[in-house]
Amino acid sequence: MRLISRCRHAAGALLACASLLLCPAFASSAQAADHPAPVEGDWIAPTFVFHTGQSLDNLRLHYVTIGDRNNPAVLVLHGTYQTAAAMLGKDFGGQLFGPGQPLDAGKYFIVIPDGIGVGKSSKPSDGLRAAFPQYNYADMVLAQYRMVTEGLGIKRLRLIIGNSMGGMQAWLWGGTYPGFADALVPMASQPTEMSSRNWMMRRMLVESIRQDPAWNNGNYTVQPPSLRLANNMFVFATTGGTLAYQQMAGTHAQADKLVDERLAAPVTADANDFIYQWGSSADYNAQPGLARIKVPVLAINSADDERNPPETGILQAALKDLPNARVLLIPASGETRGHGTTGMARFYAQQLDEFLKALPPR
Repeated sequence: MRLISRCRHAAGALLACASLLLCPAFASSAQAADHPAPVEGDWIAPTFVFHTGQSLDNLRLHYVTIGDRNNPAVLVLHGTYQTAAAMLGKDFGGQLFGPGQPLDAGKYFIVIPDGIGVGKSSKPSDGLRAAFPQYNYADMVLAQYRMVTEGLGIKRLRLIIGNSMGGMQAWLWGGTYPGFADALVPMASQPTEMSSRNWMMRRMLVESIRQDPAWNNGNYTVQPPSLRLANNMFVFATTGGTLAYQQMAGTHAQADKLVDERLAAPVTADANDFIYQWGSSADYNAQPGLARIKVPVLAINSADDERNPPETGILQAALKDLPNARVLLIPASGETRGHGTTGMARFYAQQLDEFLKALPPR
């Protein structure tokens, strides 16, 4: 494993994304206009069996594709309670999918699913509420694999690239279906088990809603008020970057203004969906499958990632036996956004392009 700690910095400061309940993508919601228009589709599993043994009839996995399906396929995986739309914005897709960019949709067939539990894919708020089967990341990866192979007829992927939850799922893909993708780019993630602050904050997020009497075991008629408070607390604590917050809210008045704005914004999430989305990471651990990963890996993390702090050395230790793995660590600055940094592809587009060009030809 090699460690890379270089990164180009673009000029100018970027305003932090407001509460993710209000901004479901770290990237801008504006679709990048330089690549072909996305095409929507659905894959339906007549019966899908989850890791718990529970099953669901007609599980739906929604997806968008960009480009010609005859080109090498790239699977793009979004973060927790984001949707495929998060990867189409100007800060991610706008930096990667356009002509001459690293994942030029004129050369690749881009596939971006909505994970189980979000967007137009099957989720608790469709009607089952808290009776929806308990799903985890392994279930989500299995559904993605079946969608790719059974639904789209893809026999091999050129690349799997994922951000945050999508990064963790990229690690799982590598160990569960070794060699199915020519390369992996997991971002804002680690392959090790969910633990420490990352899990403790997620557990507190879920418990804050479950312990709210208004949640009523999932049978609420209005969204529990704890949803707004718990999510904003989580976002401030685990996303945004220390230096960036100091720039944006360096005075008491500025800090209060930012809090007031986020608390005043409308809530668009559903509490049951939200609990399932965050709880699905509880048993995540891709480390047992790492030895099966033989393809090149470019792991991209940021130095100010609140959920995956590099000073622990966990990522480097986990990858020490993967000779084809490299780590790109984006230095912290006033322009980075902590765990949200990798939603801005300008910080690593050049290195991603170099990585792809160095892959063995198909």
